[in-house]
Amino acid sequence: MWWRGAIGRRTAPAVAVVTLLGVTGLGLVTVGLTADPTRPPQPGHATPRRTHPAPDLPPLPHAAPTRVQIPAIGVRAEVVPVGTDAAGVLEVPPLDRPGLAGWYRHGVSPGEAGNAVLVGHVDSKAGPAVFFDLGRLRAGDTIRVTRADTSVATFTVDGVGAYPKDRFPSTLVYGPADVPALRLITCGGRFDARTGNYVDNVVVLATRTG
Repeated sequence: MWWRGAIGRRTAPAVAVVTLLGVTGLGLVTVGLTADPTRPPQPGHATPRRTHPAPDLPPLPHAAPTRVQIPAIGVRAEVVPVGTDAAGVLEVPPLDRPGLAGWYRHGVSPGEAGNAVLVGHVDSKAGPAVFFDLGRLRAGDTIRVTRADTSVATFTVDGVGAYPKDRFPSTLVYGPADVPALRLITCGGRFDARTGNYVDNVVVLATRTG
């Protein structure tokens, strides 16, 4: 499995960052979560809390994201829309384009009231991918999302959490929010050679601040 090299190259402090998804041999691969926003977060897993006050910003109108920039980890990436497969599992950008991030198009767009969701691979056969360093983000880091209407929504990271895929915090990610918020998702934890997947998801929580 070519992902093993990524684990050996680098791990982020406190959160080991690895490939977003284990390949199933299909064009789409699973991330261990569904689009169902009603599944509650499981107990026993710390939830990052907002460390800064949310400014009184009016929500932006709907507009698809086109680019994401994360200066702290050097990310400047195109964003493409993704949906869910027939089983309700979140799709991701094509494996042969690991530099892309995917926006969950059935949810809100970044800047609207609610939780907008972006997903991305961590590495590829060619090396690190778009969210390889996602676990290095810390509270206070900035994420900028350019939208199709040319506006830029700026978010501040509240925290980073790692969650077993069988206890993914769906409500935390997909549930309702009273402010414009952003969720970034990749994989983390140990690689399970038996299933060809990684056992955790890394989730970055952020709130719009500009």
